[in-house]
Amino acid sequence: MSFSNKTIVITGASRGIGKAIALKLAKERANIIVVAKSIEENPKLGGTIFSAAKEIEEAGGKALPVQCDIRNEDQVLQMVQRTVEKFGGIDILINNASAISLTPTEKTETKRFDLMHDINVRGTFLVTKACIPFLRRSSSPHILTLSPPLNLLPKWFANHVAYTIAKYDMSMMTIGWAEEFKKDRIAANSLWPKTTIATAAIKNLLGGDALMKMSRTPEILADAAYYILKQPSAECTGNLFIDEDVLAKQGIMDLDKYAVVPGGQLYNDLFL
Repeated sequence: MSFSNKTIVITGASRGIGKAIALKLAKERANIIVVAKSIEENPKLGGTIFSAAKEIEEAGGKALPVQCDIRNEDQVLQMVQRTVEKFGGIDILINNASAISLTPTEKTETKRFDLMHDINVRGTFLVTKACIPFLRRSSSPHILTLSPPLNLLPKWFANHVAYTIAKYDMSMMTIGWAEEFKKDRIAANSLWPKTTIATAAIKNLLGGDALMKMSRTPEILADAAYYILKQPSAECTGNLFIDEDVLAKQGIMDLDKYAVVPGGQLYNDLFL
């Protein structure tokens, strides 16, 4: 599949993993819808929908920055309408936006519980629902969600049950959509990293500079997403992919170029 002139909606595309995927596909001359809330830069996070759009166009793609809180259904519908008005349709949806709080039950504030479920679950559902009618018209439509493989062993829940169930809900939606939209040839897959990824969340919320140095760059997920989305949608659906496995299938075994510190120690992702 060629990405030239394909229209790709990416939530949380102003920075981090979402932006890395956007830039990878922009180099293939795709149309990227930069969906995020950020219109003014937060020094701790970096990036806005406008700065990301500028980078996308410099990379060779076309960009439409749209300020959108995916928890708000009206804003989601307006985003989809603007996308279709500008580019005529939607070929790919990447559900990347997510909230995190690695806290045990008694230390999980109600507002953080609600935020994780409103963004990770409700927001992902609303955006996907709004895009489906247009994905159905594409020649090889894909939904790719950034969420982990499902594992019901207690250890994956014990330390942060609220976050785990919010992310697992995203993966369960992938499985459901793969079956529900099989007749429409709409692929639904999830993608997750083997190691921690060097993003603002890692630096500010999880492990600071020390963990950043034990992480890989977001480009590993961008490359893995690229290979998934190139597959015919009718032949690649219902998978909960790990980035390393996707690249290995393409014969890419040397992953040192993705390490923040090449040759250094890597830290496995919390779900693996």
